[in-house]
Amino acid sequence: MDTFLPGYDSPLFNILLTILVLLAVILVTYGWSRYMQQRRKSQLMEFLERFDSNQCVLEGADIPFDESMSKPLLLLAKAFETSGEYHKSISIYLYLIKQDESGDLLEQLGRIYLRAGFLERAESISLQILSKQPRNIPVLYRLGAVYELMQAYDKAIETLEPLETLGEEVGMLKAFWEFEKLQHEVALPTEQKITALLTIHQTQPQLYRLTIAALFHLSDKIGWQYLQRERLRESLDLLWYLPSSQLDFDIIHSDNGLTKIYAARGDITPVNADLLEQSSGMASIDILVAARHAGEQRGDISFSYLCDKCKQSFPFAFKRCPHCLAINSAQLEEQIAKDEEADHTLF
Repeated sequence: MDTFLPGYDSPLFNILLTILVLLAVILVTYGWSRYMQQRRKSQLMEFLERFDSNQCVLEGADIPFDESMSKPLLLLAKAFETSGEYHKSISIYLYLIKQDESGDLLEQLGRIYLRAGFLERAESISLQILSKQPRNIPVLYRLGAVYELMQAYDKAIETLEPLETLGEEVGMLKAFWEFEKLQHEVALPTEQKITALLTIHQTQPQLYRLTIAALFHLSDKIGWQYLQRERLRESLDLLWYLPSSQLDFDIIHSDNGLTKIYAARGDITPVNADLLEQSSGMASIDILVAARHAGEQRGDISFSYLCDKCKQSFPFAFKRCPHCLAINSAQLEEQIAKDEEADHTLF
């Protein structure tokens, strides 16, 4: 009687052996996958425990999680973020992350921590994400912004290396951080700082507004020397708020645009009738000059700043958009306002 199992030299035996090996590999792979999944979840929970647990007002014991809750809770979190109630938005994201290990949620939490000003927490979350996704471009940019706000400019510049490797154009961002680093070099002599700022401006002319503001802060003489007459519109607020003690009337009287700006501000009186016939290219300035010539002295100019990336408007000047974090994106907008007799001081 033949045995039930095939012999070693039987083709059927080889087939059964192959099937058994495949099953063993599948089981080991599945087991290892489950183990790694549990390990990642454990690491994530351990990581989240580093943050204040009292911040998460949604607890799983009180609110059983259901998959259908995810979308409404995300919408609620974004609504809280939009209204500036970051602690409530953070609470919802912490709750959702504990239910779902999605990397997208962790990215959103890091973004909110950055907007709320919790820089160390934003840094920790960004580094946690990059440890598993080193090619995550948005997180690399966000980590650089975190270091910038922490004034750790060397670390910020280090984040540009992987971005360059990934094909990102980072020349402007690098120049911007080098510019900011120079601004905070207290021990650097003024002459060297001015030379370095002008060198950066030569490589990135788009940083003109930041450069001219820094030059006026360091040296009135150098600021007036490098002021570009064809770009007065870009620096109108800087010139408008410049203290009277810093005005160089020899340079001002040599240029029609500058003359009209300070005639409109009231520093040049009386207003020459010939000045009215010449356009400054800035409607608000021309109107104020005409008003002062007619004897109306109560006019002033108010400024707002529009981000040309996200189109959000702000009543204050910015180097990096508070909303979308774009650098050097502020577009100056001015309008005639009632003179509140404010001190014209910007620096």
